[in-house]
Parts: sequence; C-alpha cells; structure tokens
Amino acid sequence: MSAAASRTSTPLRVFITGASSGIGAALAREYAARGAVLGLLARRGDALEALIASFPHPERHRAYAADVTDAEALARAARDFIHTHGGADVVIASAGISHGTLTERAEDLPLFASVFATNVQATVATFAPFIATMKAHAGPRRLVAIGSVAGVRGMRGAGAYCASKAAAHGYAESLRLEMRPYGIRVVTIAPGYIATPMTSKNRFPMPFLMPAERFAARAVRAIEAGAAYRTIPWPMGLAAKLLRVLPNFLFDPLFARAPQKARKEAA
Repeated sequence: MSAAASRTSTPLRVFITGASSGIGAALAREYAARGAVLGLLARRGDALEALIASFPHPERHRAYAADVTDAEALARAARDFIHTHGGADVVIASAGISHGTLTERAEDLPLFASVFATNVQATVATFAPFIATMKAHAGPRRLVAIGSVAGVRGMRGAGAYCASKAAAHGYAESLRLEMRPYGIRVVTIAPGYIATPMTSKNRFPMPFLMPAERFAARAVRAIEAGAAYRTIPWPMGLAAKLLRVLPNFLFDPLFARAPQKARKEAA
C-alpha cells in the first residue's frame, strides 16, 4: 500500500465516490500523483472528466457519472471497474451532503431522508459490490468510510448530519469486525473542518480549518497504515475525544446556543 508499491508494474487500484469536488477530488488528486489507477464516481460527469484530464496519464482512469443513492448505478460502475482492472485495492465512500435541519419543520423531513440516503445507505451500497472480489484476493485491501467529527456529539440545527455521521461510524465499525477474518481493513476517517465547497457555506468560526490537499495526504497515509479510526486534523481529534466524555450537564448549556448551519429553505 506504500507509495513505492504504486510505482511497480501493478499500480494501486482505487475507487472513490463523491470525487468531483471537495474531499473526494482531493483524494483522487493525491492517489493520481502516487501512480494509482482510479475509478471516480459522482453526479457531475463533466467535472469528473475535467479532473481526470488534469492527471498524469488520464487514459488510465475511468469516470462514472451516477448518483450514489442509485444502488444499481453504483453496482454497474463497480462491476465495470472490477472487470477492467481485476478488482480494487482501496474503495473510498466519500460522497456526503450536509443541510441544516429542524425536526419541528415538516418540510425538513425529506432532507433528513436525503442526508441519510447519501451519507449512510450509499456507503453500504459503495462497499457491497467490491467485497466478494476483495475476499478472493490477497494483499492489502481497504474499505474507507469518510465520516466526520460531527458524528461524535449532536449539534443544534444539524440533527440529520450529526446522526448520519454517527450512523456511518457505527456501520463502519461493524463492518470492520466482519472483514477482519479476511484481512480486509475497514478505515474510518473523521474529518474536522476541511476547506471544501461544503464548508464554504458555513457562516461561523471553523477551528483548525485545513486545506483539502493537506487533508488528503494525511488521509492516504492513514489508509495505507490500515488505521481503524483517524480524525484529521489531530487537534480536532483531541477536541472530539473531550466532547465524547463531556457530561451532559456541561455539554448541554455550553452548546445549546452554539452557531448552527443554515437551513435549506424551500424554493
């Protein structure tokens, strides 16, 4: 899984969802620079093609224009990548969305469903088509879930996002135990605030904001190491650990008036 391995005659085979922008695109650029062969999936096919065109040897990579909430489209893309390259060494479920939501607003119910479909169900649908082939092959194999520090504690106005990321973390942990007998590592990466189009919409302070490229380099190192769970950047990891153990009688008054993500108003 090292950078040296990617320079051998058999390059690393990496499949990434949500790859047209943000964290997914940054991970794609990092792996392309390391000589990997990529399968990139996102809704915006034109953005994927433009991204691939910027890579060395763009002819080696494949773009799949599909919505991650379409499990059959995901499966077709996975089958094509497996057929073309004989399998995948690393599969990264990076697609994710975030909306401010309020339970009391009936019009936000579809947003809850959409956030869970993208952040949780699509992660399952991303991994599922690759597992049988991964079990049949030896060598380092990674299934990578991109979670969030938002999955550690619930935050006001972010019920859908926080709950979906907590669910993604729990799912990945369960899968990690299931894959252990086969030598397949399941890695959960929990980003803090990363400079992406998603976070650019936030109108509140974002401590330890990190450029996406720096995040991607550190995430790839964690994936190579087969880390079970890694928060990036590390100061947010420390903050998350403190939040996790903070008693409710302290947590509630401290965060009851914290800034919250703006809701997506109906058109």
